[in-house]
Amino acid sequence: MRSLSFCIFIFLVAFKAAAVAAEYNYDEALDKTFLFFEAQRSGKLQENQRVKWRGDSGLKDGSLQGVDLVGGYYDAGDHVKFGLPAAFTVTMLAWGTIEYRKEITELNQMGHALWAIRWGTDYFMKAHTQPNVLWAQVGDGDSDHYCWERAEDMTTPREAFKLDQYHPGSDLAGETAAALAASAIAFKPYNSSYSELLLLHAKQLFSFADRFRGLYDDSIKCAKQFYTSSGYSDDLLWAATWLYRATNEEYYLKYVVDNAEYMGGTGWAVKEFSWDNKYAGVQILLSKVLMKGRGGAYTATLKQYKAKADYFACACVQKNAGYNVHLTPGGLMYVREWNNMQYASAAAFLLAVYSDYLSAANAKLNCPDGQIQPQQLFDFAKSQADYILGKNPNSMSYLVGYGPKYPVHVHHRGSSMASVYNLHSPVGCVQGFETWYRRNEGNPNVLHGALVGGPDQNDKFIDDRSNYEQTEPTLTACAPLVGLFSKLQGSSKTSENPVEFLHSIASTWNVGETTYYKHKVIIKNTSQKPITDLKVAIENLSGSLWGLSPTSENRTYQLPPWLKVLKPGSQCTFVYVQGGPQAKVSVLSYN
Repeated sequence: MRSLSFCIFIFLVAFKAAAVAAEYNYDEALDKTFLFFEAQRSGKLQENQRVKWRGDSGLKDGSLQGVDLVGGYYDAGDHVKFGLPAAFTVTMLAWGTIEYRKEITELNQMGHALWAIRWGTDYFMKAHTQPNVLWAQVGDGDSDHYCWERAEDMTTPREAFKLDQYHPGSDLAGETAAALAASAIAFKPYNSSYSELLLLHAKQLFSFADRFRGLYDDSIKCAKQFYTSSGYSDDLLWAATWLYRATNEEYYLKYVVDNAEYMGGTGWAVKEFSWDNKYAGVQILLSKVLMKGRGGAYTATLKQYKAKADYFACACVQKNAGYNVHLTPGGLMYVREWNNMQYASAAAFLLAVYSDYLSAANAKLNCPDGQIQPQQLFDFAKSQADYILGKNPNSMSYLVGYGPKYPVHVHHRGSSMASVYNLHSPVGCVQGFETWYRRNEGNPNVLHGALVGGPDQNDKFIDDRSNYEQTEPTLTACAPLVGLFSKLQGSSKTSENPVEFLHSIASTWNVGETTYYKHKVIIKNTSQKPITDLKVAIENLSGSLWGLSPTSENRTYQLPPWLKVLKPGSQCTFVYVQGGPQAKVSVLSYN
């Protein structure tokens, strides 16, 4: 096709507002966050795995019960695959990808975002073996925590636990339905058949969760000590809300309205958003439905949902007549002693999203202590992100691997021990504690992108491997950062570079087990001057490329011979095809 052979020259009249330079490199923080999810992968790893100190693990998960449960994510610094926090993690990854698709794509990160989601959703669908059966957990915390060993060496029991009509778990099944529904939206522009499959499982799981009600940790008692569920009503409302957004079917909107009072959606005013409490998320999602004028006969109830969304937002920005979230002296949202950062990151993402919803509706927030502009919600979200990255009394980044100072004694088995590629002999349970857990040196493997538990209510932090409340990272803490960092980088992007790359995925298809993507990249001159002799570097390119000319330098390309000058406000297009994440495109030089 001629469109694949040369650049399409288009002149645009554009206005680009100047942006304030970013205080922190949110793009780098985002990339590192994706690395954490690669480090937490269980199962057979991909050839393009970027975390090289990890190997295959858990390859027999589910075999004792005759089911394939290979894959998914390890929860934190241990090797249990807990279903409830993992499902919430995937929901948050998908939500961030949905809301900030443009920003993530422009940052060359959409491939990583989709794979982070899919590593979870592929596993959830395997675990959903029948309409009313969901394998909810692999491993148990007691036996797992007895050992300090690498995932690749695991000797602990890998018993799997399931939910069914006789052993219900409306909370976990509901959250998994929400994760699959949200992921269906995220994948729809890129892989519609996969999106439809996700939605099929989501609908079945919601029906299972709603019909056979009960708490999952009453059915899987070994989970109670680690992830105790406070209820399932919020999970059912959460799942129905996401299914409404994914399908636009009135049945699901009617469900959240009919059950608004009974299930607490319009009754609970909360100051927390987490894997165990989804009410604020439900309330903000339904506020968008209201503000877009889609409430119809349900408008009165949706207004009640929005009132509770406003309560959460007002409490975060300290404008709620004294009923506010607690902030540390340094300004960090503080909810609980164990892994407090998960609450701060989730709230920050939620307020960034709500700020966008309010701005789109040209609405303001009326708090008990005064009217609030949407920008003030965004400012709070940014303050939490900046605290995480180093703007705090300790001048420390709590995102491992980011900045000059970050925790080095992270409570994480694989990070704290020599890689299987360096130390080939297995490390046993006791040996792991004696040789690696108790050593004073920092971890040999940097767990890039891990958000640790963070400081206490007085901003005090002790970087000690045994201090798991503060130094252990979790999936649930890191997942909201994908959307948050993407939003912040998009908002703080400077106009210093006269060349902008706009990435999109034009189509996808499968060949065997491999998914191929046709990537389209627009090169745009955003300056007021013509650009000549433009050279771009393209890294991680494994497929064919059309529309640019290769140079004698490795991985370096230039505009085609017929296009000598890229005039102000003009653009050209090239495409490439490959499997896996998108290539990284950057400017090398120009005149």
